[in-house]
Amino acid sequence: MQNRNLAIVITVVTALACGCASIISCVWGFLIASGTPINVTNNGVTTPQVLSPAIGYTLLCLTILMILVPVAVGFFALRKRPDATNELPPTM
Repeated sequence: MQNRNLAIVITVVTALACGCASIISCVWGFLIASGTPINVTNNGVTTPQVLSPAIGYTLLCLTILMILVPVAVGFFALRKRPDATNELPPTM
């Protein structure tokens, strides 16, 4: 990216978006993986149900991936690129 301010804004926006989503995913993943009953309402009747722990573990893995997204965006957007003029070898 040519504009460093734009790179910082993009990094902050992805950090906020992925950060909020990963917090929600982490909480729900922990609750589901630990076997906590979750109230499900169907036609006005609320019943507690225990979901499969595999869903919880999947949400926890998704949390890790969502945390890595802003790190990767920040790395690729804010890294210092070498000059394009110095990359060409001298000609004889």
